[in-house]
Amino acid sequence: MHTASDSPSTIALIGNPNTGKTTLFNALTGANAKVGNYSGVTVEIKSGETFTPHGKKLRVLDLPGCYSLRAPSPDEQVAVDALKGDLTGYAKPDLVVCVLDASNLERHLQLALQVMALKIPTILALNMVDMAEKSGLRLDPAKLSEELGVPVVPMQARAGKGIIELKQALRFPFPTAAHATWLPGTDDTEDTRRTFIRKLCELAARRPDAHQLTFADQLDDWLLHPVWGWVAFFAIMFAVFWGIFSFARIPMGWIESAQGAVAGGVESLMPAGDLRSLLVDGVLGGVGGVVVFLPQIVLLFFFIGLLESSGYMARAAYLMDGVMARTGLSGKAFLPLFSSYACAIPGVMATRTIDSAKERLATIFIAPWMSCSARLPVYFLIVPLLLHENEGSWKQAFVLFAIYTLGTLSAFVVARVVRGKLGPDPTAHHFMLELPPYRWPQWSYICRHVLERGGSFVAKAGTLILGLSILLWALSTYPKADGDGEDALAASALGRLGTVIEPVMKPLGFDGRVGTAILTSFAAREIFNSSMAVLFRVDKVDGDEETRSSLRDRLALAKWPDGRPLFTPLSMISLLVFYIYALQCLPTSVVVAKEAGSWKWALAQLAFMTGFAYAASLCVFQAGKLLGF
Repeated sequence: MHTASDSPSTIALIGNPNTGKTTLFNALTGANAKVGNYSGVTVEIKSGETFTPHGKKLRVLDLPGCYSLRAPSPDEQVAVDALKGDLTGYAKPDLVVCVLDASNLERHLQLALQVMALKIPTILALNMVDMAEKSGLRLDPAKLSEELGVPVVPMQARAGKGIIELKQALRFPFPTAAHATWLPGTDDTEDTRRTFIRKLCELAARRPDAHQLTFADQLDDWLLHPVWGWVAFFAIMFAVFWGIFSFARIPMGWIESAQGAVAGGVESLMPAGDLRSLLVDGVLGGVGGVVVFLPQIVLLFFFIGLLESSGYMARAAYLMDGVMARTGLSGKAFLPLFSSYACAIPGVMATRTIDSAKERLATIFIAPWMSCSARLPVYFLIVPLLLHENEGSWKQAFVLFAIYTLGTLSAFVVARVVRGKLGPDPTAHHFMLELPPYRWPQWSYICRHVLERGGSFVAKAGTLILGLSILLWALSTYPKADGDGEDALAASALGRLGTVIEPVMKPLGFDGRVGTAILTSFAAREIFNSSMAVLFRVDKVDGDEETRSSLRDRLALAKWPDGRPLFTPLSMISLLVFYIYALQCLPTSVVVAKEAGSWKWALAQLAFMTGFAYAASLCVFQAGKLLGF
């Protein structure tokens, strides 16, 4: 028997995806783990601490969401190993809290019975009882507890209801199922369990009239329709892109004005020289060229959080299952790929939910082609150059939508080829997805998510991008030569590098400066903007007007030595195509090597995507020239 001691007991939370397990973990521990309405969010074990009402410290583990303990996927294997005490660094749990969606008991009790069969003390957290009751379900938690012989705690984790009652149930000695009407034994088979669950639900979770349609059912009739569902999907995605361009314009103007005011203040207070140039052109120009796009990045994560917490994201995955099947993948791959739109690193890690090893490798290979937030500063710099804002935000939104679509469709084509090369996988399972109920957005989660991602972007701008901007300024300033402007840049180390690589970049429509910026951005894509700000610094817009121009204004004035504009519509499209396909993120390559189990896979991905980006950009520019653009 377990006895109380100074060492904290270990409590494991387990449940199907979309049961609110991570929300409960946050409520118990005060942690800010990500919460999303689709499988694949919790791909690693999260750990925290909580206390019972009597002050007993408990260690809480948030296990990956899983549908069964047969462990067909890597993340489900993690959950099984944790429950059996076979996971390095984690003791076998003293008690398991199995989180159930009250509106889907018949399906979720399958996992609960498998957990109870391990003979580990168990408590059932009957979550989202409010949603179940609104749908007309009549719950009897006492009857459920009586039949199973374990405590059943009704709760609403999102609203914090039932947390105290759950903590009270976490007491010594931990509960066992000794008096249950069903116990695992020699007759514990898949048929016997299904029969028991069906009879149990008839007693403790009586459903309303089978012909009664809830509001969610009626909404799903439209959003999951084979025609209207796709119309809604594309309309929602386009609205997101339009909102990013339209709503971010004002705060971006504020940031640009503040940057100009600070630069002007520094110039007025300091004499001309290298120190002033470092502060104005290196620090303010380099970092400011990236930070100005913070409002658009914040809006992107806001909209992603909105779609996740409302329950729509799982519907999008359902729609995409048929499309994914044509590429040799399943709907399970959609969710990691969609996560990669925010950042490829968590997207690659989320592939652990895929049970097929070969499908998982193919998904990892194409995940970086989903345009992540690190590409957005490049897109937001070039797209307004291509289409001025006076032409309408909807046109800019359409171009951005086309960029995302092109990258995604190309990734699917490559996935089909890669999947064919890897061959069939007999261990693959059918795609199963829990459709969560529609909910009002969880604003606390969305705010945390946006602040976390925005803060991460600002921190990156203040460390990596700041350091590289200073380095780029030094390389573009030294060694010095007589004269200024283009002559001084050409004599610098960065200018000489540009001269060397310009023959390679010119067929794509880029000069040596743009090529140098592309080369430096292999460390991180955002560095492209910083490099461009340093390489294209212009102190005056025209004539003697003492006004500092924005980076976009500087690029609009850039020319080839013969006086031709450097940035034409064709060269800008070529540049966008290059950034759609190029893998310019060393941290992603490190994670890919870890998740794929081989550096060969990561290096092959890097080489293929870089070569593909160059070839695609070359074809676009040269074909455009032949057509007279």
